[in-house]
Amino acid sequence: MYKRILLAYDGSQSGQKALLDCKELAQWGNSELFLVAVMPSPATFIGAEGGVYDAGSEERDRQQYQGILDEGIRRLAEEGHKANGEVLVGDAVDEIARCAARIKADLIVVGHRHLEGWAARWWRGSVSKALIEQAPCSVLVAIMH
Repeated sequence: MYKRILLAYDGSQSGQKALLDCKELAQWGNSELFLVAVMPSPATFIGAEGGVYDAGSEERDRQQYQGILDEGIRRLAEEGHKANGEVLVGDAVDEIARCAARIKADLIVVGHRHLEGWAARWWRGSVSKALIEQAPCSVLVAIMH
C-alpha cells in the first residue's frame, strides 16, 4: 500500500477533489501525507535597460500560496489526518517530481479538470500528463467533470 502520498494542491475544485481522494487513500494505508503548492518562479521583466525584480510581488505571491497550502492542511486536520506542507517555487511538473523523489513518495495525487474545446486543450499543456512522464512513482489523477 502507499505509505507516503504527495498531494499537489492548488485550492481549485479539481485540487479539492484530489485532496478528498488523497484523504481516503491515506485512511486505507495509514499513510503519511505531504501537501505542496507550487508557485511559479518570480517574474523578471526585461526591458531596454535590463531586468526588474519585484520582491514585494514575490512575497505577496508566496503568502497567497502559503494560504492555499494552509487551507489544505486544515481540511485534512479536520478529518483527523496530519500532513506536512511546503510551498515550492518553479515549474510545477519539475518541482512536484523533485519533491516526490526527495521524500521518497509512493504516490503523487493531482487534480485535473477537463478543458472546454480543442483550442483550450491545445493552448494549455496538462501538468498531470507531463507529471506522469517525469514522476519517480505512481500518479493518481483525480478527474473533475
